[in-house]
Amino acid sequence: MNPAKKLNLFDFTMIMVSLVIGMGIFRTPANVAKAVDTPFIFFGVWILGGVIALCGALTYAEIGSRLPVTGGYYKIFSYAYHPSIAFAINCVILVSNAASLAGVALVGGEYITGILIPQSKDPDWISVTANSHHVQSIQIIIAIIAIVIFYGVNLLGLKMSARTQNVLTIVKITMILLLVTPLFFATTIHAPVTTLNEHTILFKEYLRAFGIGLVAVSFTYGGYQQTINFGAEVNLPKKNIPRGIFFGIFIIILLYLLINYAYVKVIGFDELKNSKNIAAIMAGKIFGINAERVLSILLFFSVLAYVNVLLMSNPRVMAAMSDDKILPATFGQRNPGTGVLITSLSVFAAMCVLIVFWAKEFDTILSFTIFLDCFGMVLSAGSIFILRKKTANLNNSGIYIMKLYPLLPLIFMAAYTFVAISLLITETKLSLIGIGVMIAFIGIFFAVEYFQNKKI
Repeated sequence: MNPAKKLNLFDFTMIMVSLVIGMGIFRTPANVAKAVDTPFIFFGVWILGGVIALCGALTYAEIGSRLPVTGGYYKIFSYAYHPSIAFAINCVILVSNAASLAGVALVGGEYITGILIPQSKDPDWISVTANSHHVQSIQIIIAIIAIVIFYGVNLLGLKMSARTQNVLTIVKITMILLLVTPLFFATTIHAPVTTLNEHTILFKEYLRAFGIGLVAVSFTYGGYQQTINFGAEVNLPKKNIPRGIFFGIFIIILLYLLINYAYVKVIGFDELKNSKNIAAIMAGKIFGINAERVLSILLFFSVLAYVNVLLMSNPRVMAAMSDDKILPATFGQRNPGTGVLITSLSVFAAMCVLIVFWAKEFDTILSFTIFLDCFGMVLSAGSIFILRKKTANLNNSGIYIMKLYPLLPLIFMAAYTFVAISLLITETKLSLIGIGVMIAFIGIFFAVEYFQNKKI
């Protein structure tokens, strides 16, 4: 059953923005500030992250135009590489996405818990074991409720989930614009206390700071590559896929730079290093405690948008893997009435719920997911070199073809290789676990293939 093409350019652009703008921008700036020594490097990392994202977005725009199919992010691995690589990378990405969703949902739970239990923001109160367990239980419940609600929304069909996504995305963008308004009310700019001695610091320390900072920035900018999963469900995909990615990435870069400038100006660079609920803190500094509470609720809506869009995207990867007979046929079956991939959606939602119980520290999840994503980013972007040769017949058919090829994909691939190496050095244990997961999935592929051939 071929899916009907229901997504217009606006729908697709909103999905693009929602895939990228999750809870990251409301948490990771603190991670970046902690990793670097000066605001100059801080903004440098964010600008560099935007350039890398743009290079990646343009690369994926051409990939999506050359291969406009459902589950495109899986299909490019299957089409360009060995099936074992396609299976392993996409299983790793599914685990990474589920962990990312779980981590973001838990961060959203932190914001709501701050309203329900105000004393949970007091380090002395939360240090008591019983209080800590109580707060953690509430955060887990809130995260699971969010997943279950939008599991139900996605069961109603693509158009319903897309409409819901449009509303939540507009709320999210509006909230970010509200966060920038303190720039017009703050009377002073907090000057950084920490300074960098340029005469004693080594170049490798700059490099290390950029590497650590890019981990958080990569998480915050990441997600746009998943838009090619909707290639067969977008009206006029050859035009609307690249346009949606263009519009989406420029909106994202602009919003990120504005909100980070607001954080540094209102909160102060040094205080930013040691804060978590930074968006609520900023609102509270300018408008008071009531604004902090309202913003915490709006931030939770951002979580809902992120949960919804990942529940829309990832089942389509499973369906594509089912089409290639790597997963059982049931993962590709759609409900005749709604077109929903019920099995794939249910399995992914269950995976997210299970990881919610496992996930405890956002920073740990951050490092783990980014290291796993590095494999997928480098190999998926690298597929453009193979796709250009295999689909050379499409060059004059009106598809999008990026300029500055092959420079853009090479910059993108080099950046994620650098991030992976940085994590391997700073988070060796987590990185080795990630490599082990990758090897395990490759082993599973060959084991299943061996037993299938043996039966024949």
